Amino acid sequence: MKEKVVLGLSGGVDSAVAARLLLQDYEVYCLYLDIGLGGSGAADAAAVAASLNLPFATADIRQALEEHVCAPFTADYLAGRTPLPCARCNPAVKFPALLALADRVGARLVATGHYARAEGGVLRKGRPANDQSYMLARLPRSILQRVMFPLGDYEKVQVRSLAREFGIPVADKPDSMEICFIPDGDYAAWLERRGFSTPEGNFVDKEGKVLGRHRGIHCYTLGQGRGLGVSGPHRYYVTALRPDTNEVVLSDGSDLGRDEVRGTEPNWLAVDGLTGPMEVTVRLRHSRTQTAATLEPEGDGVLLRMHTPARAPTPGQLAVFYDGDAVVGSAWIV
Repeated sequence: MKEKVVLGLSGGVDSAVAARLLLQDYEVYCLYLDIGLGGSGAADAAAVAASLNLPFATADIRQALEEHVCAPFTADYLAGRTPLPCARCNPAVKFPALLALADRVGARLVATGHYARAEGGVLRKGRPANDQSYMLARLPRSILQRVMFPLGDYEKVQVRSLAREFGIPVADKPDSMEICFIPDGDYAAWLERRGFSTPEGNFVDKEGKVLGRHRGIHCYTLGQGRGLGVSGPHRYYVTALRPDTNEVVLSDGSDLGRDEVRGTEPNWLAVDGLTGPMEVTVRLRHSRTQTAATLEPEGDGVLLRMHTPARAPTPGQLAVFYDGDAVVGSAWIV
């Protein structure tokens, strides 16, 4: 008898191919997570499940998403931080929903179409072109010990090819790049529709000289150089956000480098914690860029001593620490 696994089926090509690959060795149960925005996702997921003759269910996660993701997302922007909603959703909403169904049907394992690997509770990178370990680095060990990532050894071009080979209905469906609960990508308008936005204020330089007017601090992030509408002797970049005075500080960008980065709420994966300095590489945003650093304990948080200055480490984003391809842990940048 095949072992059971619950797969998060989104209606996209990645989870569809994951379903087909799992079907070779597992009894697969498919779960679509409904956030209440409509669209074709549920129908596409149901069509994939039907084409593979797999059981299919939906779970309404709107309340959990609001509590654990949308409300903190709003609070971060109002406090001058730049939130990372997917990293919050995975451990608090998405994977708990999958595990809840797994427990009901007697499945030990859950799976998603992420490009990463999980081995014995340790999170590891996927293939370099598509690695998504950064967004998964807040998953605790207790969840990772029950997770499979069938696409961990594949690249996206291979997955597209497999989807066509398997005759999967969504083989040519475009990828979704937006935040799931803000499908048009306009997070500032989303905040404003909810009645949570910041008022207009002043762009200032480091000495406090007024350079122009901004649309509200929720419209900006550290290091931003586009869409500022301020002219001067050089290009301007956002170098600080001041919620207390409702000011956005601009500079020529030469002061954006940081030798030290501090983080809070560490989530340890490949180690049990720090007893002293550890050499790691670190990602400070969702990109392929990794930088060498010395990771040290600092009170309840961590301190990263960067070997080369990091550009605009941004409060609200994640610092994810690696030892080779293994995720050592992560912390929220403060």
